[in-house]
Amino acid sequence: MHTLNTTLVEAASTGGLQSWIKDNIIPLLLLLIAVMLFVLAQRGDNAKAMKVVAGVIVALGVLGLATSGKADNLGAWMASLITG
Repeated sequence: MHTLNTTLVEAASTGGLQSWIKDNIIPLLLLLIAVMLFVLAQRGDNAKAMKVVAGVIVALGVLGLATSGKADNLGAWMASLITG
């Protein structure tokens, strides 16, 4: 019984979920957004669709920045634009 508990504890890590999210979440989000844009375009609400596209581009940029680990470099670059 003790080995079964140990096996279950070892198998309960979140590494698999994290890697699945990193590998699959961007394509799934893009697919969801594409479907939503098709629905908005069918209703004739093109202005709202373009607002959604702009928001998605910003959100994907932030998500890419968060997962790449280069936020410090970006912050230093933005600060150098102001301070010279």
